[in-house]
Amino acid sequence: MILAETLLFSLSLIDSGAILFLLIYFIITLSDLECDYLNAQECCEKLNYWLLPKYIAHSFLTFILILNGQVILFLLNLPMFIWLSFEYFSIPQGNLGAYDPAEIHNRGQLKKHLRDVMIYIGYYLLFFFIYLYCFILAILKGDPIQRGSEDLIVTEI
Repeated sequence: MILAETLLFSLSLIDSGAILFLLIYFIITLSDLECDYLNAQECCEKLNYWLLPKYIAHSFLTFILILNGQVILFLLNLPMFIWLSFEYFSIPQGNLGAYDPAEIHNRGQLKKHLRDVMIYIGYYLLFFFIYLYCFILAILKGDPIQRGSEDLIVTEI
């Protein structure tokens, strides 16, 4: 164990919460592009800027889970890690990033990006609550109320 369980799951909560806020930003930016409040160049520049931090945040989360022996959570996070790695490293040659201003309006790319972000939001929202549950279990594992000792009466707070 590298980290205590409470610290591990609090970091997981913070990390997945930050990714959720970033994905909400993605939804807002893509919706602005769809409604013509932003041009394609501005939208893609903003979104491509945040792709690497999103990838790093999920990679950090995946690696601290395996380092702390949380194999089941690691295996549940592994498909998203593989998908984000594929998405990040398979950007076609000549594109400015995963979001390319020349192609975002072609062949339904905008709808595809919106769909992908909605899937990511569902995934990270689910895992946010899983990490919250694990965090609460880790806090209660130490029996902070000391229910086993009836003779101990706490008179001071």
